[in-house]
Amino acid sequence: MASNAFLLEYLPIVIFLCIAGGMSCVMLLFSLLVSKRNPDPEKNAAYECGFDAFEDARSKFDVRFYLVAILFIIFDLEVAFLFPWAVTLGKIGMFGFWSMVIFLGILTVGFIYEWKKGALDWE
Repeated sequence: MASNAFLLEYLPIVIFLCIAGGMSCVMLLFSLLVSKRNPDPEKNAAYECGFDAFEDARSKFDVRFYLVAILFIIFDLEVAFLFPWAVTLGKIGMFGFWSMVIFLGILTVGFIYEWKKGALDWE
C-alpha cells in the first residue's frame, strides 16, 4: 500500500514525459512529411570552420578562426564567474567585492591588450 502511494507521486512526471515524447515524435514526423527535400552542393558544404573537413591534413588554414574561438571561450568562462559572485555578494562582503574588482581589472587589461594587438580584427 505504501509503495503504491510512493509511485503515485511520480505519476505526473511519467505523464509529462509521455506527452513530451509523443509531441516530439509527432512534430518530427510532421516536419519530415511536410518539408521539401532538395539538397544541393551549397547546402551540404562545410561552413563552420572555413575549410572542407575532408582535405589533406597538412593543408594551410586560417589560424585567426581558432584564435577568435579561444578568446571567446576564455572571456565567456571568465564572465561566467560574475553570476555566482553577484548572488553571494551580500555574504562575501568587501573582500569579495574588491577581489572581483581586481579580477575584472585584469580581464579588462587582457581585453585591451588583445584589442591593441589586433587579435579581434577579422580581415
